[in-house]
Amino acid sequence: MADMYASLRSNVGTLGQILGDTIRTHLDEPFLEKIEQIRHLAKSSRQGNDAAREQMLTLLAALPDDELVPFAKAFNQFLNLANIAEQFHTISRNCDELVCVPDPVEQLLGRMLNGKVDQDKMLECLQTLDIDLVLTAHPTEISRRTLIQKYSSVVDSLAALENPQLSERERKQHHLRLRQLIAQIWHTNEIRHERPTPVDEARWGLSTIEASLWQAIPDFLRQLNEQVEERTGKQIPTDIAPVRFSSWMGGDRDGNPFVTAKVTQEVLDRNRHTAARLFLKDVVLLVNELSMEEANDELLALTNNSHEPYRDVLREIRQKLRDTIDYLNMRLEGHSPEVDLSQLIWHEDDLKQPLTLLYNSLIDSNMSLIANGLLLDMLRRIACFGIHMLRLDIRQDAQRHSDVIAELTRYLGLGDYNHWDEHEKQAFLLRELTDKRPLIPNNWQPSDEVAEVINTVRLIANQSDKALGSYVISMASQPSDVLTVLLLLKEAGCPHPMRVVPLFETLDDLNNASSCMSALFNIDWYRGYCKGSQEVMIGYSDSAKDAGVMAAAWAQYRAQEQLVQICQRADIKLTLFHGRGGTIGRGGGPAHQAILSQPPGSVDGRIRVTEQGEMIRFKFGLPKLAVQSLALYTSAVMEATLLPPPEPKPEWRDAMERLAADSVEAYRAIVRDEPDFVAYFRAATPEVELGKLPLGSRPAKRRVDGGIESLRAIPWIFAWSQNRLMLPAWLGAGEALQAASDRGELALLQEMEQQWPFFETRISMLEMVYAKAEPNLAKYYEACLVPKELHHLGEALRERMATGIKAVLALTQADILMSHTPWNRESVELRNPYIDPLNFLQAELLARTRKNEDTASSNVQLALMLTIAGVAAGMRNTG
Repeated sequence: MADMYASLRSNVGTLGQILGDTIRTHLDEPFLEKIEQIRHLAKSSRQGNDAAREQMLTLLAALPDDELVPFAKAFNQFLNLANIAEQFHTISRNCDELVCVPDPVEQLLGRMLNGKVDQDKMLECLQTLDIDLVLTAHPTEISRRTLIQKYSSVVDSLAALENPQLSERERKQHHLRLRQLIAQIWHTNEIRHERPTPVDEARWGLSTIEASLWQAIPDFLRQLNEQVEERTGKQIPTDIAPVRFSSWMGGDRDGNPFVTAKVTQEVLDRNRHTAARLFLKDVVLLVNELSMEEANDELLALTNNSHEPYRDVLREIRQKLRDTIDYLNMRLEGHSPEVDLSQLIWHEDDLKQPLTLLYNSLIDSNMSLIANGLLLDMLRRIACFGIHMLRLDIRQDAQRHSDVIAELTRYLGLGDYNHWDEHEKQAFLLRELTDKRPLIPNNWQPSDEVAEVINTVRLIANQSDKALGSYVISMASQPSDVLTVLLLLKEAGCPHPMRVVPLFETLDDLNNASSCMSALFNIDWYRGYCKGSQEVMIGYSDSAKDAGVMAAAWAQYRAQEQLVQICQRADIKLTLFHGRGGTIGRGGGPAHQAILSQPPGSVDGRIRVTEQGEMIRFKFGLPKLAVQSLALYTSAVMEATLLPPPEPKPEWRDAMERLAADSVEAYRAIVRDEPDFVAYFRAATPEVELGKLPLGSRPAKRRVDGGIESLRAIPWIFAWSQNRLMLPAWLGAGEALQAASDRGELALLQEMEQQWPFFETRISMLEMVYAKAEPNLAKYYEACLVPKELHHLGEALRERMATGIKAVLALTQADILMSHTPWNRESVELRNPYIDPLNFLQAELLARTRKNEDTASSNVQLALMLTIAGVAAGMRNTG
């Protein structure tokens, strides 16, 4: 590595050495020497030494059963520790300028105020920003929560060791703490014994807020205020919340039978409980801090001229929070206690109003320095998190709602709703939506599946509207999909108009999204319901699985453009909800770059984005990292709003149409039309074995008896990342670029890459995927696991990858991939000597277990799971 990475290299070396000492102490010197020998052979093999590769493979194949688990564990944990060191490097004092960019908000404010943007317009945009980050528990977070907490403690120790003022004794203490933590990590089982429940996932999401975001939100807003004040002389409002958080954990029931109405209620109670507990901690500190006597007339009148007016109010809040926690504890234990809600913190104003009163009194009494401390932090936490912590989205498949209405219409003797055409469905739904009598009879006994949907909408009807976010309809395609949910909510007696959000996922649905929404907006009743605002969700993962990344990306872009135009004509404020994942195949990639590559007018100060699995930890797991991520989102949304990207030229659009057509044809020729593809996929990847890994609560397939079409996008991508072919993230795209080049369009593609953020982002993502892919490793999996009669397909896929790499390098005029992002390339190359042995061992273990599935030892099974976890840790973004 270059000298600029010296401090990172030093930290990686320190953590690796401590891990080695831990392994030596637990096992013995010869075992550690074997690990080191294999690591060195892997490095040499990477440099083209075939003899080193053969020697490494011989050593791996000869590993006895009792060494499999500690071997896989050693490489797995080194990769986790390297991730920690790299994560810390981006926020460390010694971070070099190529890695740690200046504060993005500071840069943006400077660029705007020195350029064409009016100061008042910029401030108005900032104050009306609505960025909603939706935490999802898609099953890709490999690490257990107990290990994540230990990793955070490792970061704390690394940060402490950066202090140049440490005495030798203090330095030794911090090194001792590092050794203790790494020993704890080594002796902790990395693989969960049981699959987490939806409640477990929700608790994991809450722990991220408690450990990081609770502090990061006020820290970020304080920094933002300083930057705005420095440049404009104005302060941002006390209740500003440019970034808020929602969740799917415990609300996403699409294909997950374990998310029931009962589970959702428990998660909602836990969300409230966590908020009350954290606010109580703040109030206890404030009781100690706000000892002053001077107050404004309003506060003195409220407290009968008390000598400690601030403390009197805070003590009352403290007691209410304690009573709220006690009440929620009883509910979580299954009781239904009678309680006077006025004695609890049950509505946001129960907390916000008295704290605002205290804040105003301090300002009026010339104590702004005190007011703008912890009290202001609390007000900003209320603005961001409310008293429900996370707004919970509900998600369900469109067909489940149709099945409810169909079962009901059959019961009522009206026919089968599912067999009606769209016109008949809409006529029936609108008639019932405007009818004051109930549709559902009291004596109706629906089937279990239908009853669960009805229980869910009844649960929604009993919640505060601030506890819930959107009702997302998966696989939406027609206006009736939205109207059906609205009818169910009406029948449940929902008192508040919930946002009902169609999710357009497949290529056809994206292409028809504008027609669907246009038809909805032509319904007068619906126009009255939505009150000038509409949210639409764009699916990335299923569209990419359906059509390949290039065609899906263009369909997503065009759908957004058309939705913006339709909403502008209808005078409706559009919020686009981006269902992005952590990987390229699921729309992942740097958030800042992704937002700036959206069509002009599609952001307009409002955006919702999913943050999933391990990406939540990588972006928000540490307070300083979270502040950086919040700043990136804020600056990107402001920039996309005030300095939108250019409209694509007509010739760029025409080129993209050709690229999309060529790419979807190339993609589907393999995934749909190649008769051997499914057999090859199942043999060459650990797709079947992934189902045994207790990752998340949701089944890997939508239907147990389904084939590849029913496989969820995440395990589909996860499986291909394990054998390092990364196929879903590039198949079709490279072939389309090569075809365009063969048509003489290379100069046009280069112009698009240089001038059009959308296309530049696509090429950048492709580069990253190709750099992470390892065709030689994929070939080794093939040799070990795939019947010879299917090898022709592997050869064809690797040829397609080579074509794509060649096309991308010709387009970027570079000699190597990612030459313009050396830090990212260095990050990939740093990990390879540690991931490679895990890949080779995984292929060996897959071959063993498949040959003798019934007799494979528990050591072999656990080691296989550890290799999957290790490769995932090394690749950084799994599914």
